[in-house]
Amino acid sequence: MSAAVHTQPGTGARFDWGLAGAAELGRVCAVLVVVDVLSFTTSVEVAVARGVRVHPFPWGEQAADYALRVGAVAAVGRRQVTPDHPWSLSPAALRTAPVVSDLVLPSPNGSAICAAASATGLPVVAACLRNADAVGHWLRERGYGTVDAPIGVVASGERWPDGSLRPSVEDQLGAASVLDALSGVPGGLSVEAAMALAALASTPDVPAAVRGCVSGRELVERGFAGDVDIAVEVGVSAVVPVLRHGVFSAI
Repeated sequence: MSAAVHTQPGTGARFDWGLAGAAELGRVCAVLVVVDVLSFTTSVEVAVARGVRVHPFPWGEQAADYALRVGAVAAVGRRQVTPDHPWSLSPAALRTAPVVSDLVLPSPNGSAICAAASATGLPVVAACLRNADAVGHWLRERGYGTVDAPIGVVASGERWPDGSLRPSVEDQLGAASVLDALSGVPGGLSVEAAMALAALASTPDVPAAVRGCVSGRELVERGFAGDVDIAVEVGVSAVVPVLRHGVFSAI
């Protein structure tokens, strides 16, 4: 099979999973939309809405060193927060933490994908259930979605203990919500995008599905139900965080 077929050619909106899918679509698409509902892209939307510039970074201890180099604050794991350092990969924490000008926000999935995608020079948009409609409107308004300027929508997914990709319900529904807002783009949807969108039509209660899926239940059981509550506020935000020159800011 020709490698070119993996980029879903001849369509205006395309869909794939994870870091490898983002790399494949990034070779040919005019813009990438990354979806990591629990919790990176939701955290980005919350932070950017408060005026914070967000620097995506792969998960790891080097984030603190990078933050020092760029004059930013580094977010920590949810359980590493302290009263003096309340910034973490938590929408609930970022909603109440003091506003800083720049925040390095590492994560093993969405943030790592965005950091890698930024090297392509393409605009990268952070989408979640909160802003999916706004993201779709922003893309269409700027002429994306043709065969010549296709949109790549990437569901980040989670990781199994061995590091392999675990497709996740919340990210499929988040990506489907973006694709729903892109229905009718001039170039049409690829088969993969149309099948991803079908998941939305068969889910009558998206917030309940996210709360009940593995990732949602895991966060609730760990004591972070507030993060899930914020993530399932569907369509409440007009903020469109766009990554340019390695930093997310609001458009």
